Amino acid sequence: MKKHIITIAGDHASGQGTLSNLLKERLGYEIYRNGQYVRKLANEMNMTIVEFQEYLNNHEELDREIENSAKNYAETHDNLIIDAKLGWYAVKESFKIYLKVDLDVASKRVFNDANRKDSEKFETIEEVKKQIMYRHSEENARWFKTYGVHRDDMSNYDLVIDTTNMKPEEVCSLVIEKYNKWLKD
Repeated sequence: MKKHIITIAGDHASGQGTLSNLLKERLGYEIYRNGQYVRKLANEMNMTIVEFQEYLNNHEELDREIENSAKNYAETHDNLIIDAKLGWYAVKESFKIYLKVDLDVASKRVFNDANRKDSEKFETIEEVKKQIMYRHSEENARWFKTYGVHRDDMSNYDLVIDTTNMKPEEVCSLVIEKYNKWLKD
C-alpha cells in the first residue's frame, strides 16, 4: 500500500536537506529528519559525528532506536518527507529516493557548510573526503550487520538522481513529477 510519504536517502552532501525543504515548500508536507536527531545525540554526548558513528557500532540498541524513530513517526503521519539514510527501509510504503553526488563535489559542500562545524571536525577538503568515505563504509557495514540491507543497492529505490550537476529546483521538479506518476500507478 502506498502512502503519501517520500523518503530521501543519499550520499553525504548530496542535497537531502535542500530537497526536503523544497518539497516541503512545494507540496506542503512535513519533514522528519533522522540526521538532526543523530547530530543532537552526538552533541549531547560531546562527540563528533564520526565518534558517534563509531559508538553506534557497539550500541546496536541505540542505532535501532534512531532508525525506528522514522518508522514510528510515519505510522501516525501522512503527507510526510523523511530525510533519513534508511528511511526507505523503515517505511516500505513510501516513495523511495536516493541522491548521488560526486565525492569531490560532496567534500566541497561539506567543507563550506557552516551548519556542520558543530558536529564535524576537519581542516581541509581532503580530510572531509576521507571522513565521508569512512562514514559511508562504517554505516554500510553497521546497517548490513544490524538490518541485513545495503543502501548502495539502487534497486531499493523508486528514483535515483545524480545531483552533482543539477540545480536543487531541477531535482525537486523531477521528484515531484516522478512521485505523482508513482502515486497514480
